[in-house]
Amino acid sequence: MADIKIADVQKLRQMTGAGMMDCKKALEESNGDFDRASELIRERGKAIANKRADRTASAGMVIARANAANNQAVIFALNCETDFVAKNADFVKLTERIVDEALKANVKDLDGVRSMILDGKSVDDMVQNLSGVTGEKMELGCFKRIEAPTVGCYIHPGSRLATMVGVSKPGADATLLRDIAMQVAGMNPVSVDADSIPEDIRKKEFEIGREQARLEGKPEQILDKIAEGRLAKFIKENTLMAQEFIKDSKMTVEQYVSKADKDLKVLCFERFGLTE
Repeated sequence: MADIKIADVQKLRQMTGAGMMDCKKALEESNGDFDRASELIRERGKAIANKRADRTASAGMVIARANAANNQAVIFALNCETDFVAKNADFVKLTERIVDEALKANVKDLDGVRSMILDGKSVDDMVQNLSGVTGEKMELGCFKRIEAPTVGCYIHPGSRLATMVGVSKPGADATLLRDIAMQVAGMNPVSVDADSIPEDIRKKEFEIGREQARLEGKPEQILDKIAEGRLAKFIKENTLMAQEFIKDSKMTVEQYVSKADKDLKVLCFERFGLTE
């Protein structure tokens, strides 16, 4: 059997991200062959992933991050089974590494993240290796991207929910952007404004309002009118610009933005939470 030195174990750990004991064991079994040891660690990661395939990876970490120019931002979620592993330093480090590299590479979607190569390994392999170390199922949970003249991000304490927003002017105030992103986190709007509500949501809410009125015994001839009123209420409560501003309920988000800069427009937002 080869003499396994601590430096060799540390080198394999750097290569694979596996734990020290796992690296030592793999080197012993491979008689010091680094390629074979790396392969053993990958195989064990796959075995654990297959064994736990039916488990639910409902915990994890959600990050929202902007690029240096503040004109692009992404939300990324890496899922695992427990909050204990979600707080693991290696899990946090890998999640943040994937986000940073995805921003640099201008990745557009989850498939693009999956195909990224980091340190000679695919993201899938890196996640699988860490799964083998922790013994928990892990999976890529979400990737969203926005581009705008200025973007802002918000990560809710606990890193289970994150949001990002884009506005129409370069150099927009960072506090304003954070406030809007917090509004999206807290109030979960369906669109920026009434004009941007998807038609299928508009039709669905109209039909819900109409059916509720019918079940309440309202006359047939006024059902549409009642449904329109309820749709208007839904739009006020569920579109970002029409919502009451969470920091000051005396004004809407639109009024808050206009007060800061009457020419500034909110162009887009994205939101993702692990419980959703």
